[in-house]
Amino acid sequence: MKRFFVLLIAAVIIFSASCGASEVRVGAGRTEIDLPASESAPQDEVSRAESDGPTDTEPPFPEENDYVSIVMVGDVLLHEPITESGLQEDGSYNFDHLFANVKEKVAAADLALVNEEVILGGTELGLSGYPRFNGPFEVADAEAAAGFDVILQATNHALDKDKAGLINDIEYYRSHFPELSVTGIYDSEEARNTICVRDVKGIKIAVLNYTYSTNGRDMPAGMPWAVAMLDEDEVRADFDKAREAADFIIVCPHWGTEYSHEVSGYQRSWAEYFAELGADLVLGAHPHVIEPVEEIERPDGTMMPVFWSVGNFVHSTGETGSGVANRMVGAMASVTLKISDDGSVRVDSYEAIPLVTQMAFGRGAPTTYFLSDYTEELAARNKVIERDPAFSIEFVRELCRNVLGGAWKDVRP
Repeated sequence: MKRFFVLLIAAVIIFSASCGASEVRVGAGRTEIDLPASESAPQDEVSRAESDGPTDTEPPFPEENDYVSIVMVGDVLLHEPITESGLQEDGSYNFDHLFANVKEKVAAADLALVNEEVILGGTELGLSGYPRFNGPFEVADAEAAAGFDVILQATNHALDKDKAGLINDIEYYRSHFPELSVTGIYDSEEARNTICVRDVKGIKIAVLNYTYSTNGRDMPAGMPWAVAMLDEDEVRADFDKAREAADFIIVCPHWGTEYSHEVSGYQRSWAEYFAELGADLVLGAHPHVIEPVEEIERPDGTMMPVFWSVGNFVHSTGETGSGVANRMVGAMASVTLKISDDGSVRVDSYEAIPLVTQMAFGRGAPTTYFLSDYTEELAARNKVIERDPAFSIEFVRELCRNVLGGAWKDVRP
């Protein structure tokens, strides 16, 4: 609101005509999106190009401040070979190699999210892989160094190390990276009742994170709120707070059917509920493979983009057979928001940027590439071929064409 009045005063002083009418409507503390999914050029750029000529008057705010870039990657899944790849000669751990090939785009984003699939309880609890995971704290170091801002931890593995793992994880992020937001797991009822909101270029973005399950493990004694669950009442209460606190609401659900590219009825039902409550964007994870990107109509007629699953970011499955190659393909959700002159926000464009996990063994070996940077030589060396011979660079492209369709976008032209 403050920004709106500053702009209004500036407009009266500088211009004799008012700015064009906004396509965005704001009500009850939330943004209403007026999509299409993408445009060839932002509308205000088109308007300038069609004007009578250049003006000597500078706009009230730099153009880059009118847009917010958001990215999210999927599951950081610490199978034993991934954990072992970070072990250094001196016994310490370093996992910078996991994010080395994507960190430039992650760091450049105004808001970057990562799905930390497993709990980081540290070596004192005993490092472990499937089925009850526990990772070293140094994974958090690498995520922070790569430029992530929000760590999503409401997953089915959140209680793999019970209360001790959850508390260790939260305390490490809090003490070492207080600037990061860890959401989906909580060490106090007050924390659970506080909505994760990030201030980005003067707008407030809420991030809500939930899981469908904790693999049958009960909440720690006295901590029924320890993990955010997909519970209708719980979710509605969070939305009530988010609409008051934020200009834009992102929901990151841990949902769907593992290894299936098909959207389940359960996912669709929840997405419709999010739309009803006023979500602006849904970024999903858990199936370990990519799923389509669609739009769901909200009650007011505007559209809500849904990335049903961005798949794995990095992993090292030990399984073999047909379909295992599918798990090597993930996506980076990339979304651009437009901030209007009145301070309201809408989705300007969105796309899915394909990623490929390079399964390799040894210190610093496994990593993830953008498909646009992936080569035939890398594909030939990917150890997943020993588990599923169907894997190839053309296999990856065909999968992206079939599943992501028009949402597929490479980093490079």
